[in-house]
Amino acid sequence: MRTTIALLTSLLAAGPSLAQAPAVPAAPAPTVAPIAPTPPPTPAFAPSNLTPTGVRSMSATCSSCHGTNGVSAGGAIAGLAGLNRDYFIIQMKSFKEGKREATLMHQIAKGYTDAEIAAMADYFAAQKR
Repeated sequence: MRTTIALLTSLLAAGPSLAQAPAVPAAPAPTVAPIAPTPPPTPAFAPSNLTPTGVRSMSATCSSCHGTNGVSAGGAIAGLAGLNRDYFIIQMKSFKEGKREATLMHQIAKGYTDAEIAAMADYFAAQKR
């Protein structure tokens, strides 16, 4: 017990000198080279279905605005049936490239490849008005 009291007394007496003792410098943190972010993988899409059935299905997506088989019912939106093939391709490319103003078509056209646009042009050119 006497040694404990003697130890505590010596620590209390040395307190201010312990507080002024120089601090031991910390070891520098290791440097790590930054890691360049890797781009996400390109999504894999199904190949185009350019069979007659595939083209008919692809062209059916136009029917909600341009009418069944491209025959417009109301006339407010242009019909696609019987449209000249080259004219259809030019217009779709203009939408796709942002050269022709549109509310939706510029986004829709970007989803089709040139081969799909040409196939739809053939499909609509063959439809009766």
